[in-house]
Amino acid sequence: MTERKNGLTYADSGVDIDAGNRLVDLIKPMVRATARAGADAEIGGFGGLFDLKAAGFKDPVLVAATDGVGTKVKIAIETGLHDGIGIDLVAMSVNDLVVQGAEPLFFLDYFACGKLDPEATAAIVAGVAEGCRESGCALIGGETAEMPGLYKDGDYDLAGFAVGAAERGTLLPRPDIAIGDAVIGLASSGVHSNGFSLVRKIVEQSRVSFDAPAPFSPVMTLGGALLAPTKLYVKSCLRAIRETGAIKGLAHITGGGFTDNIPRVLPKHLGVGIDLARLPVLPVFKWLAEAGGIAELELLRTFNCGIGMIAIVKADAVERVMEVFTESGETVTLLGEVIHATGDHRVVYNGHLDLSQ
Repeated sequence: MTERKNGLTYADSGVDIDAGNRLVDLIKPMVRATARAGADAEIGGFGGLFDLKAAGFKDPVLVAATDGVGTKVKIAIETGLHDGIGIDLVAMSVNDLVVQGAEPLFFLDYFACGKLDPEATAAIVAGVAEGCRESGCALIGGETAEMPGLYKDGDYDLAGFAVGAAERGTLLPRPDIAIGDAVIGLASSGVHSNGFSLVRKIVEQSRVSFDAPAPFSPVMTLGGALLAPTKLYVKSCLRAIRETGAIKGLAHITGGGFTDNIPRVLPKHLGVGIDLARLPVLPVFKWLAEAGGIAELELLRTFNCGIGMIAIVKADAVERVMEVFTESGETVTLLGEVIHATGDHRVVYNGHLDLSQ
């Protein structure tokens, strides 16, 4: 074959195929560790396979969810702390599956960057694999895209796609949610993966660097504290659903907070009354509220404030449900009850958040 005069290669344009192959070699053992019934979690083919029959389903309904981690990645990039961001990615999708009563089955990720660093990227994928293992779903594929000119060296973004299943007739929310049902909250692990454009603005205005001690937790750096991975609620929620039969609905508290997310699982004529004095506000939110001068209602519509998952529960089964959640490692709080909705106000707040530091 005749050589071209200028002899340009793909590597000359900034894309390193060898680095991509190196990454695949690094992550194969991590991916294999996520294998489960229905999937062998091997990568390298053109698509991932999953066998619903081998997973034990008889008449399944598939449920899919996709998400990213937003501008939280900017803090990971600035601090060089990449280990937990993959857990965030998985959590944002699988938590959305379990609120519909579905068991997560498999996950695929998409990673885009300016210049591929196999070791740093492998650290991110290790977090994805850990999130999958903790959620009981297989990492069956993904895509890595090196795009110089679109991303600067060191910059990256990631997205994920999860598929779960539930037996027909078991999906949530149930149609029998009624006035008087209890509203239970499961504690969050921190800011999770929402509201980070506001978080970053507050940090900028406060002039506290990410490598300085966190004002609300001096034993950690500010960057490390803000990057605490999103909590995975899959196993505890599936256990409560299956063992109690009393979970009527679940709401993952993401962007929009309580105000926008809880109504998504309620019939149109119903709302919830929340006693804010019972809400265990985490120190990070108290600092954000103070440093940013954030009004209470804005705080409740932007952040989880300390509760990452809401459960709507039969009133006569509250103690049993709370016991199962506690045994599963959750910190549980009874926050209020289902009420009749009046107008557009589907979430009615009573009292005030304890924002004292």
